[in-house]
Amino acid sequence: MLSERQETILQIVKENSPITGQHIANRLHVTRAALRSDLAILTMLELIDARPKLGYFFTGHKEKDLLSRAITDISIETCLSQPVIVGEHTSAYDAIIAMFTEDVGTVFVGTNNIMAGVVSRKDLLKTAMGHNDLRALPVRMVMTPVSKLIYVRPDEKALVAAQRMIEYEVDCLPVVNVLDTEEEDRKDLQIVGRISKTNITRLFVECGLGRRT
Repeated sequence: MLSERQETILQIVKENSPITGQHIANRLHVTRAALRSDLAILTMLELIDARPKLGYFFTGHKEKDLLSRAITDISIETCLSQPVIVGEHTSAYDAIIAMFTEDVGTVFVGTNNIMAGVVSRKDLLKTAMGHNDLRALPVRMVMTPVSKLIYVRPDEKALVAAQRMIEYEVDCLPVVNVLDTEEEDRKDLQIVGRISKTNITRLFVECGLGRRT
């Protein structure tokens, strides 16, 4: 089922098409960024449509079926996997060993569960092709740093995670809690899990078989 805010957005679009995301946000007294996930879900369900320079339109469609409703309602915290974490001083070689041992395509880099970066199979393959000494090279030298990370929070919807993976063309996203720090302009990302394309595929199968309600 749609959330109360999604129902409200749908009604606003229905009565005011075309309408921009900023105008919708103004009516709800929130920021445009706060509505990003809701608008993405409504668009993916084809309840609304978006056109460049014009805004959002009401499509006239109704929620499609029980499968769509089930997938829309599932939060990331109910379908995430355990993260595989290595320290910043771990060698690239040992990061590869961790990948194969844990059978994952991405490992997270951090200390005390605070994210420093992410390293993928592709990152390590590029490094190996450069004839680097993987045993001597710290994994922090090849990781994507935290400042460039794409992530999701556990209370966001699985559908949002799937869309983010497609949009940014990645196979896995860290699931994090965003923590305040003593520095006003810096937030710490506490790793609580990971969600991958495999998780999304498994979720789709469970919904199709009626194991998710």
